[in-house]
Parts: sequence; structure tokens; C-alpha cells
Amino acid sequence: MKPAPGIQVKVTPNGPYEVRGEVPLRIEIIGTNEEGESEKWITGRSFPLNTQRFLLCRCGHSQRKPFCDGSHKTVGFDGTETAGHANYVEEAELLEGPTMLLTDVQQLCAFARFCDPNGQVWSTVNNTNDPAAREQFLQQVHACPSGRLVAWDRATQTPVEPELPPAIGIIEDPAKNISGPLWLMGGIEVKDAEGTPYEVRNRVTLCRCGASANKPFCDGSHAAIGFKDEIAP
Repeated sequence: MKPAPGIQVKVTPNGPYEVRGEVPLRIEIIGTNEEGESEKWITGRSFPLNTQRFLLCRCGHSQRKPFCDGSHKTVGFDGTETAGHANYVEEAELLEGPTMLLTDVQQLCAFARFCDPNGQVWSTVNNTNDPAAREQFLQQVHACPSGRLVAWDRATQTPVEPELPPAIGIIEDPAKNISGPLWLMGGIEVKDAEGTPYEVRNRVTLCRCGASANKPFCDGSHAAIGFKDEIAP
């Protein structure tokens, strides 16, 4: 997809994310049902910005999260990027249903768990000839913040993506009492520390706990280490 005009996120060497452009910055909360299953996104408070350039913490140690306070220098943060520049479709596993296809790149999992209810999307893709099942399938896939999962129209072989205006979400996961990654929506371009752009995608999650083995992207490590940012939602 085309990059969102005027907005860019730059990974700095062993430092924060440098964000340029007019882009909303807000809390995004994983809302759950009575069984504790991820059900919907709840938008929390926004952060008013009076600048078109700001720095977001990437090491997980800032005392003024989500913004950088220079803690990466004192903790000796190693932010070496380990993610490659291959396009999503080159790494994706394909699952075929009667009317929809599902692609999956497991290493992009951000542990939001919208894929789990209703028998899991990997199974429900097989039922997408039923309109209700197809709608549920699309709802769950579209809620995946990292874009690990992408739904495709089988007849046209084109992705079916939600319309997301450019924004940056700070994911909070109260059901697990943890804080998640940065959620980039709407085709925000990300450049590595050397200035090389990654593939522009509608949904991307960036690590902000410092522990991902797939930097700069989230791999769910925040759950394993129990990352909590203490930001009031």
C-alpha cells in the first residue's frame, strides 16, 4: 500500500523511535468478554502533541512513557534490528477456505489474542461460505494489530483490509495485566536505523519493551517478561 503522506517512524541506533508528522497518539485497550477472550478494541486517552517530531521509548525503561527520557543510554540498551526486509507475502503461510484465504506470519504475533474466540480463525476460514461465519472471520482477522493475519478474497486474490486512518496506538492489555507494543495504523512508513524502509503495511506493531527477538517489530515478548508501563489508560 502507499505510505501515509507526511508521517514516518525512524528507528534510531540503540535508541528510541523518532516520529515525524501529524499523527494521533492514543491508548488502545484490549477489551474482553466474560470469558476473558479478546473481543474489541477500546480507545483510551489521547496524548496532545504540539510538535511534528517526538521520540517514543523503545527500550522499555523510560520514566515518562510512552516518550523517551534517555534511559536507553543508562541501561545500555541493545536495539540491534534483527527483522529482515522481506515482504509479508514472501514469509506468509497460506490457508485456503471456500470464499476467503488466510495468510499468517507467526513471527509477527503481538499476543493480542483476537484470533482465539469462536474456534480460532485458522479453523473458521473453512466456514467462510456462510455469511455470518465470514463476517466473524473478518472481524477477528481485522482486529489483529500486527497484521500477522491477513484475509484475502479468494475470487479476486486481493487482501480485504479494514480502513484505518493513520494513528499510533499504545496497546494496554488489562486482562493479562501487561502492556503491549506500539500499533501503527494506516500505512505509516517505518525506516530502519540506516534509513532503509520496511514494507509499508496497514497494520504493524513495534516493540517497546526492549525484549523482542524480531526488532523493531513485536514478537509477543512483552507477555513473557510481564512488561507493564504504568501509563494510566
